[in-house]
Amino acid sequence: MSLGLKVYPELCHGCGNCVVACPVNALRSVEIAAGKGPSEDVDIIMMVDDGTIQLKNADLCGKCGTCVESCPVNAITLEESPLHWRNY
Repeated sequence: MSLGLKVYPELCHGCGNCVVACPVNALRSVEIAAGKGPSEDVDIIMMVDDGTIQLKNADLCGKCGTCVESCPVNAITLEESPLHWRNY
């Protein structure tokens, strides 16, 4: 078991706080660092797509928990999970 990033799209209201707060996302996208969504296809951990949070590249996650703390509706968590566990 290891710590893994898990999202709950059904709880998400699409604010994007987690996307912008994530330091990995900010380093990989100038737009995210500026407080917007990415305008190009870049390797980021998560993004809001169609109004809800979606994991794109969970393997990039450093498990710092910044995204978890920034979510006002608890739609993203770090949980004990099997290796290579994804959002189901």
